[in-house]
Amino acid sequence: MNQSPLVQLRGLSRTYYRGGKDIRALKEVDLSVFPGSFLAVTGPSGSGKSTLLQIIGCLERPTEGQYLLDEQDVSYLDDKDLSALRGEKIGFVFQAFHLLPTLTVRENVILPLFYRPADIPKGEKRATELLDKLSMAHRVDHFPHELSGGEMQRVAIARALIGNPRLLLADEPTGNLDSVTSEDVMKIFCSLHRHGMTIIMVTHDPQMALVAQRKVELQDGCLV
Repeated sequence: MNQSPLVQLRGLSRTYYRGGKDIRALKEVDLSVFPGSFLAVTGPSGSGKSTLLQIIGCLERPTEGQYLLDEQDVSYLDDKDLSALRGEKIGFVFQAFHLLPTLTVRENVILPLFYRPADIPKGEKRATELLDKLSMAHRVDHFPHELSGGEMQRVAIARALIGNPRLLLADEPTGNLDSVTSEDVMKIFCSLHRHGMTIIMVTHDPQMALVAQRKVELQDGCLV
């Protein structure tokens, strides 16, 4: 039986109107990512990497082309349906962590489930399990300002996984970390991949891209 792509982009383009002119951030991108893959997206600053990830994460819409997530055409879903889809199938890890300073580690991890209230009771147990696996069990009641950069990224990874997503998106996940901590975070991603997680990671660091199963490069909005 042939396996269908989890992510499929067909002729995908994204144009912004800025300064009185059109700027094409993405140009007719075709890309298929199959379940269980680990894909690194590389390229220079301004090449369209983050725009591509935002569209795959249903945070932005393409101007042209088609995007299928798990065989569902999401290009024309309304905002409510896109939000539901993100909560159900996608986890995000960002360079800047985006932890809420007034919430504890445990509360930050559980936060995405507030859009799925029925899952909150089980989510507290799962949050504890995830933090334990990420060597953060001793920090569950601490606040973000009490954590190192590496610890904050571990919390962000746990938060991304709390909803059992099918797809994990990471935007420069080691950009704010030193080299040793970056390697530790990459080991976590590799472990997740070995256990079947589909990962798409944007990175400017060629060393970090080496850990991925597959690499594509963007230049001026085009895959090369």
